[in-house]
Parts: sequence; structure tokens; C-alpha cells
Amino acid sequence: MKLQLYAFKSQLLLMAVFAFISNIYGQEDIPFNCDYNAYLFQYNDVFAIDLASGNSYLVAEDVTEESINAAAYNPADGFIWGSLKNSKDIVRIGKNFTTTVYNVPELPDSNRYIGDVSADGIYYLKGGGTTYYKIDLDPESPNYIQHNATEALSQSISIHDWAFNAVDGQLYTVEKGSNILYRINPENGVVTALGEVPIMAGNNYTYGAVYFDVDGRFYVSANQTGTIYVIQEVQNVNTSADMNSNLFAFGPSSASNDGARCPTAPVLQEICDNGVDDDGDGLIDCEDPSCSGFGLCEVIEPPTSGGNQGGLESNNRLSEQINARNFNRAKTGYTFNRTMAPRVSRNFQYAQRNSSGFTIQDFIPLEVIGETEAIESTPADLVNITNATDIYAVDYMNQDTPFATILALKTEDGVYEHTKYICDRLLGAQLISVSTMTINEQPFIKSIIRNIDGTYEFVLSFSAKVINNDENFAIESHWNLDQYQSDVTFYNFQIWANSVDDLYLLGEEVLSLLTIEKPISDYNNSTPPTVFVRKGEYDNGALNLQIVNTNGTDTVTLDAGYRTTETSDFETFNSTLNLGGQYITNLTVETGSLFDIGFRIGDGTATPDDLFMSDGPWGIDASQNGTEVVLYDVTPNSFEFETTDFPIERNVELRATTQTYVAAYRALTPRFKAMNLTSYSSLKLSAKGTGNLEITFVKESETNWEAQFKTTIALGSTMQDYSIAITDFQNAYGDIPELNDVVTLVFTMVSEDGNTSSKMMNLENLRLSQDAALSLDEVTENTHALRAFPNPMTTKTTIDFTLALGETIQFIIYDQLGKQVYHTSFKAVTGQNSITINRNNLSKGFYFCKLISGQCEINPLKLIIN
Repeated sequence: MKLQLYAFKSQLLLMAVFAFISNIYGQEDIPFNCDYNAYLFQYNDVFAIDLASGNSYLVAEDVTEESINAAAYNPADGFIWGSLKNSKDIVRIGKNFTTTVYNVPELPDSNRYIGDVSADGIYYLKGGGTTYYKIDLDPESPNYIQHNATEALSQSISIHDWAFNAVDGQLYTVEKGSNILYRINPENGVVTALGEVPIMAGNNYTYGAVYFDVDGRFYVSANQTGTIYVIQEVQNVNTSADMNSNLFAFGPSSASNDGARCPTAPVLQEICDNGVDDDGDGLIDCEDPSCSGFGLCEVIEPPTSGGNQGGLESNNRLSEQINARNFNRAKTGYTFNRTMAPRVSRNFQYAQRNSSGFTIQDFIPLEVIGETEAIESTPADLVNITNATDIYAVDYMNQDTPFATILALKTEDGVYEHTKYICDRLLGAQLISVSTMTINEQPFIKSIIRNIDGTYEFVLSFSAKVINNDENFAIESHWNLDQYQSDVTFYNFQIWANSVDDLYLLGEEVLSLLTIEKPISDYNNSTPPTVFVRKGEYDNGALNLQIVNTNGTDTVTLDAGYRTTETSDFETFNSTLNLGGQYITNLTVETGSLFDIGFRIGDGTATPDDLFMSDGPWGIDASQNGTEVVLYDVTPNSFEFETTDFPIERNVELRATTQTYVAAYRALTPRFKAMNLTSYSSLKLSAKGTGNLEITFVKESETNWEAQFKTTIALGSTMQDYSIAITDFQNAYGDIPELNDVVTLVFTMVSEDGNTSSKMMNLENLRLSQDAALSLDEVTENTHALRAFPNPMTTKTTIDFTLALGETIQFIIYDQLGKQVYHTSFKAVTGQNSITINRNNLSKGFYFCKLISGQCEINPLKLIIN
């Protein structure tokens, strides 16, 4: 199968071969000859559709002066044919998209938008009503390009495209509104209803492009959402009960459109349980929408994330404020309790113009997607730390499960600076596809995000601004934030749902509610990117990216801005990425050590793709009155971590004065998501500073600060190594540490007497290690003892001692008169230590060995030299 040319990447190769042939034949028509693309005609432009992935790309513009509809592949000559608007003309279209126009006098001047060609070359052309026309398009026929007959269907049906099934030679279509699958006998026009298509139940879409493959699978595309549905082996269907239907892919929305495809060409199918990307779209098994509901793959209708977790900005401008917001949530054990959230319902003012002035709450849809209830989930802590001046969010619930969310934000200095698709792809999520959704006859960009937990979210974003002396709204929707008008007030709407249908209904209702307040007079919407990053990660000085290349681009440029640490200056770099025309490319971009990075990839013509990523941040808590930060500096690591370590990248230096406390904290992930650290035995670091340093693991599940696990180490004036056993961390209740959901580490220094005191900490090379460290209990019994072997000493001896924590100690030898005869500094580690002493010129006699530690008093040792 995979050696066949119908793999999508091979389709791009076919296009290259076609370009070569075109150079030979010039403008002479070349037949398509049953290639494996589906072709979508919109007005007079042509798009190639990969049915397996739903991705599309423009292959020809303005191929005719008038719009083309009723597009159909002709098996008799290998060309695509169509019907031209406002004339009696039909058009033949070649592989090079040159056209030849023919006039058929028997046709009406308009209302011809349904068409397909039978295996023997008869063009079945139809508009509204029951009448359809048959035109002979067999080049071997004496009646070539002549009207064959005008006939009528046995009943009127509301349809917008039909297609021949090569398996049984019958026409098939799906009706708008009823979603009934029909079989039409082309010999006599008899229409047979086969029942409602289960996967389409409840839809009210126009199905303007339909296609077949060689096995009789019927692919149906919804104009408004671009969703591609599949009905398996329609030749065997008699009722809804034996109809096997499913989601297949999420493609582009369209209008004034029609689809054409060779019905005997195969379409690659994803096998949903073999661990292989069978259809070449980069999605394996249950990741692929076509596997929704098959085998062990769940139907793509999971719970969504709620509005209370949303709204993080997609740049570094406000990262410190966002980090502080997340730390405060973690420190206080904040969780959003949906059961206690205010309920939201329609009242008599819903969908009524507010004469006293509107609020963003007036544009929130209610009771349009069948929610059992709607709850307010506003993340109020985003006000004053983002550029939003007003925020309102609603979660739509099915019983206790959220299945859609709207986050509405008012901004007074340009658009809100966050979209889900910019950030999430470098934080573990994937951008499955990006295409369009048509609402009010306007194309909006929709994206499908697969979250870290495997759930899917369908995402739509747009913004409204007031124009024409406060008389109208204008709508803007762009992939790139810099395309929005700057320095104006926007009402921003971010909508996500677990189904594309609910996303469509919510978006449609928001626009309707805006129109009630002020008529929408203008739309300024961008096209989606044709090359985009599906997923990526930063690892050890490099970005690992998977790039989807829907239009066969050879190279793209990457332009980036980054910071190596939280306190370093902004730097830039650019690079050329070689995609080689491949549909999916996995590549590594060397960046060096960094904290955050924002970058854009593009070919200079189509809409570029934007992404932003930051590592888990360092931050400082200087929130108490009487606390003032004198120095805060974050620097890169130069330490080589073990492969089994969990590195906590970047070193931090903090100096402050305080009457209470000052703290530095390090989130383990960019969004303060919980991490399971149970496989690690110790925390290791190098540190120096003033006084005691309290170290706290903050668990997501604990709302009480006293229940968090802490330990304390003594800092000295010189850098010391520390290896702290996880078992040495304790909480106020004596629980055994279980670090299965840690969100952050906090390093706190306290003014013990309540007076203003200077505090300093310098923390380096932090990491969690799987190497076991001696616990305090294990070393306490030997902490105050020195041992020498051999003793008596002749030429040399070894002094053994154990410390609870690593530090630099002083080792001194005195004679019987108390005179110092030997002195050395020694960098001790946590646990067992040894110092080897040579006799040198020491004479026979008794000596006293003393070890000076900042942690405790250690009893002197009597040493005999023979």
C-alpha cells in the first residue's frame, strides 16, 4: 500500500512530475488520469484536498472568469468538468488547469450546482428542484459534448452535490437538514432514502462537496465547518441500522463550492491499533480523527479545559506577572470549584439591545448547544497583570463535565496577547490541523489541539472593535497577533469545545449577539498557515520540531527572539529550514541554553506560523511589607547533569532585606503543572548564603501550607555541596513524603527576630537525583565523632567523620601545649568523609585533632604519634 502513489507525499511528487510535463507540452491540456487528490472548487479557484488529513492547499487561481460549480471527474477522458455560472457553458479542466469552454444550448442560464460523470462519460447536471440534465462527455461518442436528455428525479430533495459510486454505478448524496443518505438510480431518476446518517444527526450543514473511493466509501464534507465524514461501503446500506459512519478528517470550510475526485482511486485508511501511521498524515492510531469510536479509541468528545485555567499570554512581556499569578495559586492551594461557581442562565434581556451600554457578558451564548447548565469560570486574577481590563468566562456543562468554554476579554490597547495555539504546542500539546470554518459567509480560522492528556479541543478566536462613529462592529480574526489593529479597544472571544459542531454554534451565536448591539459592517480575516509546527519541545539546547507542510514548500525561514534566563537581555537569531517538499518533517534546531523563545516560520508569501515557549520559571516572592529586593539574577548552568537526573535549569542569586521573609521559587513546568517525582531519592545543589534556608516541595493536592514537605539547611559564606534525602523532608503532621504531584520548589529565608535583616542566597546546579543520600537519622549517631585509623600513627593516618549536610570545614591539630601545628580547609559532603594526614615533621607524642563545623560541635580526637 505505502509504495503506491496515493500516499500524500507522493501526490506532491506527482505535481513535480506534472510541472516537468507542462514544460514539454506547454498549454496543451493534460488529463488528470485518476490521480489521488480530491479537488475542491471554490468560485474559480481550485484546492487539492488530502482526504486522510483534511489538509488543503491552493493549486490554481482564477482558472475561469466565471465561478465553477458542479465539478466532476470524467472517467471517460480523465479530465475534470464543471458548469459555469450565468451562462449555458460547461468547462473542461486539465491537469495544468487550462480550460476549454463549450456551450450547451439546452441548459438553463443558471442554477446548476450539482454534478458528476458516470463511468461511461455521461455528465449528470442539476440545480434546485427535480430536473436534471444529461450531457455526453465520452470523446469516443458521436454525440460528444451534446445534450443527451432532460429528466426528473422521483422526488425533490435539498442537496448540493452528488457522486457516482464506481462499485454499483449509483449516485449518492446527503440532504441538508434531514441528513438522510439517498441512493439515486441514474437510469430512471428513482430516489431511495436510506436513512439518517448517524454521525451527522442533528446537523444543519450544507454538504457541498462529496467524493468516493475505490471501495465505495462515501466522503461528505460540510461547507460550514469543513468536517469530512465517511460512510463505509454505501452500496451495502439499506437503512440507518446498517450504516457505518464516522468522522474522517477536519478539512477547510467552503462556499460556492463543489468537489471532484476519481471514484476508482483509493484513499489511505488509518488502521487504529497497529502503532503505525498508515495514511501518512502524521497521526497514529487513536490520534487520528478517523479512528474516533473504533476499537479502543474513544469518540472525540472528551471534557475540555475550563475558562479558569485559560488566558496565559503568548509572549515574554508579562511572563513575570503570569508566573507570580501561578505561584500564588500554587502556594495557597487554589483550585477552581465548579460546584460552587455561580450558575448562568438566560434572562429577559438576553439577545436584546442594551440601551444603557453593553458589557462583555451581553455577548455570551446561552442555551444554544444543549448544555445542562452554564457556570461562570472567570479567571479574575488575570486583570491588572495582562492587557485585559475586563474578563468574563463561562464553562458549558454536560452534567458535571465541561464540554465547551468561552473566554471573553476587553482590551484597550490592542488585541489580547494570547491564543491557545501559539503556546500549547511547545508544552506537550499538538496542533492536529488548522483550516477554516465559515460563519456568516466569512471564513474563520479553526484549529484542533490535542492536549497532553489526549483530549481534543476545537478552537476559534476573533475580536470585535467599534467603528463608524460608534455605529458598527468590525470583526478581525488572524493567526498572527501582529495583524490586528493596534491601539484600539477590542472585545476578544476565545472559544473552545470538544466538537466542531458546538464550536460553530457558539461562534455563530456570539456574532449574532454582537450584531444585535451594533450591526457588523466589516470583516478582516486572515487565511490559516499552510506550513505549521504540529508539536515541539526544547531539550538540552535544541528545539525538536515536527512540521506539517501542506503545500509542498521546499524551505521556510525561522526568525526567533529568545532569552537565555529570566533576567537576561533579549536576543535574536534566524535559520533556514529545509523541508524538501515533504508533508511531515522532523528536525532539530540548535538554539543553545534558553529560558524562553518566540519564533515564526514562513515562506514569505502565505500566512506564517507563530509559536512561543518558556521553561518552568524562576521567580521571587517579595510580597511582604518591609521586604526589598536588592539583587535578583538568573544565570545559565554550566554543570553537566547525569542522564538520570531531573535538572532544574539555571542558577539564581537573590539578595534582599526583610522583616519577615523572602523566597525564590522554581516552577517545574511552564504552567505550574504537577510532576510526579517519586522516582527520585534526593535533592542536590550547591549553595551559599546567610543563615538557614528552608526548602519546600509544593504539592498540587495540598491546600494547607503546613501540609507541604519542608527541610532546612544551614548556608555558609562559601559555596558548599548539599545532597538531601527526600525522606528528610517533613510536614507538620509527620507524614511520609509522597512527591507525586509537585508543582514548584520554594527556597525561603526568614528574619528570625522580626527586625530588618539582610538575606542572601546563591543556588546552583539544582537537580533531583536517583542516587540515595544518607538521611539525618542515619548520620546523627556519628555526627559528633571523629575516628582515626591507624591510631597510633607512624607515617600517616585517616580521619573519618560524618556530616548531616555538606559544607567547607576547618581541620586543626594541636600539641599538648595547645599550639596549632597543622591546619587545612576541607570541602565535606553530606554523609561519610575522610581526611588523610601525613606525619611530616611531627615528633612523637600526644596530639588533639579538632574539626570546626558551622552545623554542630564535634568532640576532639586524641591522636598518638609513635
